[in-house]
Amino acid sequence: MSDLEDRLKAIVRAEPGLMQVLTTVRGLGLNDWRIFSGAVYQNVWNAVTGRAPGYGIKDYDLGYFDPDTSWDAEDAVIRKVAVAFAPPLREMVEVRNQARVHLWFEGKFGEPYAALTGTDEALGRFVAPAFAVGVRLEPDGEVSVAAPFGLEDVFDMVLRPNPDRPKAKGWAKAVENARARWPEIRVIGS
Repeated sequence: MSDLEDRLKAIVRAEPGLMQVLTTVRGLGLNDWRIFSGAVYQNVWNAVTGRAPGYGIKDYDLGYFDPDTSWDAEDAVIRKVAVAFAPPLREMVEVRNQARVHLWFEGKFGEPYAALTGTDEALGRFVAPAFAVGVRLEPDGEVSVAAPFGLEDVFDMVLRPNPDRPKAKGWAKAVENARARWPEIRVIGS
């Protein structure tokens, strides 16, 4: 395990909201799940810049993988997750079946999106390596980490386009949103 992974796990454990989400979701029995994106990388940025844990966190993105790609099946999981949380977390945990993303992504974001075979595969398609970090609280209490591009960019506060895909159509907006809350970030390749 790398030093950066150890640091990330310590940051995750120090953020009460994220730990509550991880602990609650662990008990729901979802298949191949992770909390990823902002709730993870933004907490790293908070730790690096000395901001309070949870600063700037707007939501907790929960991805899981269910081969049943029907809207009804995903809606049942969304309702199951919502019942597990009290406000304000109920409104902040955003659930998406990663097996369904290819069905709606192009219509929403204007880019094609091939079907995924698992939740961790989605991380490799995020717009920036710094965003492509996911965590899960395992049954034994260990925090597992998925980061296909490594953790250097997130700890260095570097935003660069994902090298494995065309620059996202929403790249400029993603950079603007991040800079508004963390002006310390460095942008490469904008």
